[in-house]
Amino acid sequence: MRARRRPVLGWGLGAPQGKGALEALRRPGRARFLSHFDGMVAYSQRGAEEYRRMGFPAGRVFVAPNAAASRPAQPPEPRLPSFAGRPVVLFVGRLQTRKRIDNLLYACAAMPPELQPDLWVVGDGPAMADFQDIARQVYPRAQFPGAKHGTELETYFSVADLFVLPGTGGLAVQEAMAHGLPVVVAEGDGTQDDLVRPENGWRVPPGDRAALAEILLESLSDVTRLRRMGRASFRIVAEDANIERMVDVFLQAIEAVSSQ
Repeated sequence: MRARRRPVLGWGLGAPQGKGALEALRRPGRARFLSHFDGMVAYSQRGAEEYRRMGFPAGRVFVAPNAAASRPAQPPEPRLPSFAGRPVVLFVGRLQTRKRIDNLLYACAAMPPELQPDLWVVGDGPAMADFQDIARQVYPRAQFPGAKHGTELETYFSVADLFVLPGTGGLAVQEAMAHGLPVVVAEGDGTQDDLVRPENGWRVPPGDRAALAEILLESLSDVTRLRRMGRASFRIVAEDANIERMVDVFLQAIEAVSSQ
């Protein structure tokens, strides 16, 4: 691209501070690598700040939200001001070990009996049988209806009170937010930082069952607050975190590096 006199735009998660004795040796090499780019697009504000700390010019760093869904066309139907029986906690995604459904099962089981939710684990995958075995022993209230799509999946989002992603990955978080659900996600590489905020959800340390149980107890103990956070979720995906907004940032970045 340099030989053709074309700008080069990078796109990444960020440049987190490494650990160990070799970090001082690695850092200059990483900075040299980044210097080859005319602009950098980060998934999150955290990633953008990491690029700036590496010495990348602040005016050439752009934040495009890690969006997987379009801007919702209309808000969801308002939810009831109280739970219709027991609260409903929902997970949707590929059932792999790294999704840590086991942590969610143990966290639900640790809650007071009167607040233990109905748990729907929607999806299929190689770890499904293992998670079902754990559920039979630890939390029989959990149900595994398998993979659902289209209108069938819409039904699960509409009856849920809280969406929980206890492990890594999870593009369904934005879909849950578009349905007006507050969300709980495990902290990861920063891509969820701008999506899950204090006004619409919680971020839990990965692998911390006790912390997850505390958050479930806090969230399901206040229905009014939960509904307010669900409305905030919808506002975030409608205004800030959607594919249209992501495309706008990419166009801005391309225009900026092309005009240098």
